[in-house]
Amino acid sequence: MARSINQVILMGRLTRDPEQRTTSTGKTIASFSIAVDRGGQDDAADFFNVTAWEKLGELVMQYLAKGRRVLVQGRLRQDSWDDKETGKKQSRIEVVATDVTFLDGPNGGDGAASAGSSSSSASKNNSKDVVIEDIDDKPIDLSEIPF
Repeated sequence: MARSINQVILMGRLTRDPEQRTTSTGKTIASFSIAVDRGGQDDAADFFNVTAWEKLGELVMQYLAKGRRVLVQGRLRQDSWDDKETGKKQSRIEVVATDVTFLDGPNGGDGAASAGSSSSSASKNNSKDVVIEDIDDKPIDLSEIPF
């Protein structure tokens, strides 16, 4: 018998700043939403609500803001309830993040940092840029390549 799979990977931009709340047991949750372009269709996007729990949620709150690009990996969760006012059945689907990769640098530039649930802290790219000034157009000698 085959196992079930519930995995989603989305890349998009935050549509609002993340919001943080705390459960009655003291766990922190960060909620945000992302817009994912449909590709090829004019100004069309899909919108997804995302939640990140505990340490991952704290990192999201610390580093992300509206407009930042992210790669979210996680699972889909569906909630159902009866509306108190109308009595109608309501439902929603959200992404529970297991990993969030920050695709923009701190000032909106490129450079990615991952904040996985297994990570103890966000990665930062502290390397300095190397500028190569003398580039010639000589053909590459394939015998010099070590593999």
